Amino acid sequence: MSKRDYYEILGVSKGASQDEIKKAYRKVAMQYHPDRNPGDKTAEEKFKEAAEAYEVLSDSDKRAQYDRFGHQAFGPGRSGGGGGYSGGGMNMDDIFSQFGDIFGDDNPFGSFFGGSNRRSSGSRARGQRGSNLRVKLKLNFEEIAKGAQKTIKVKKYVPCNTCGGSGAKDKNSVQTCGTCGGSGQVRRVQNTFLGQMQTVTTCPTCNGEGSTVTHKCTACKGDGRVYGEETVTIDIPAGVQEGMQLSLSGRGNAGERGGSAGDLIVLIEEEPHPQLHRDGLNVAYDLHISIPDAVFGTQVEVPTIDGRAKIKIPPGTQSGKIFRLKGKGFPNVNSYEKGDQLIQVNVWTPQHVSDEEKRMLEKLQASENFKPKPEKNDKSFFDKVREMFS
Repeated sequence: MSKRDYYEILGVSKGASQDEIKKAYRKVAMQYHPDRNPGDKTAEEKFKEAAEAYEVLSDSDKRAQYDRFGHQAFGPGRSGGGGGYSGGGMNMDDIFSQFGDIFGDDNPFGSFFGGSNRRSSGSRARGQRGSNLRVKLKLNFEEIAKGAQKTIKVKKYVPCNTCGGSGAKDKNSVQTCGTCGGSGQVRRVQNTFLGQMQTVTTCPTCNGEGSTVTHKCTACKGDGRVYGEETVTIDIPAGVQEGMQLSLSGRGNAGERGGSAGDLIVLIEEEPHPQLHRDGLNVAYDLHISIPDAVFGTQVEVPTIDGRAKIKIPPGTQSGKIFRLKGKGFPNVNSYEKGDQLIQVNVWTPQHVSDEEKRMLEKLQASENFKPKPEKNDKSFFDKVREMFS
């Protein structure tokens, strides 16, 4: 079953701002929240669907990939070996964890609707999420055509080995928060036109962690992370292009005091080929042959992404003639489509000739066979260029 368009799910246009997307998600989330629609499986699915749409459209990197490739941007093989975005793999705890950012302290789905009971004390927020990292990765034509596995070293924040990421000197340096009693949340009662409403907010003392650190780890100064280096293996799918981005979930900077890690954004760059050049899925090559070879025909080898291939040049081939090697181009990263290799023939004219060669050419010059005779309906240069890249 095909997925619905994320913009359609939230009821916004593709040019919608982040504020408009956030407001639209609030509206849909409140409409289909399970506590307002008990036992309604359809509402629950729409609630999850909206959360999935918001997770993508609220992230600038994921949104850019979705705008370019649609749902296939997060399909198999696109996660780059680091997990990526799972697409529809969110559970209810993941969805409710978004509400702190969406509804803030005025989250209507606290204890009033029973939402606060959905998260156990063990699943409360810890620390601060790490930031995303961006790296550039250069690929040659063969790696782009076949896909590749690359191993790179990334300098970034990693969890502190001394304290295990807690930021505390030892176990005795971690105490239960006195404000929230370890729950990471505080409750308050507000008077509304409906009567008294009890809401749950993040504890301001421990920032939702449920505990405080009395003595900081000396290695990381209480951050729970240190600057270091990590070796990352990236699986590159076949058919990527210059400027494309792959997202590796959780492989960015480590979070503070046990917070979740950011993502690693890999920007693809293409290394120029010494003989071939790319246009979309097609590969183009300029072949130069001599006048005799153009007259009598010949067989030549041409470079391709996969090595070298032989092609036959028939007698009387004109300069500008384009030959096509079917399926010798790049694959489409989102489908089974594959481009071709286009070979344009250029007849090479010598700039220096000997006296004997000059006399022979003068004889040929007088021959009717060597005088240009344009064929009827001969294609123009621009027609050939359009045919080359069609």
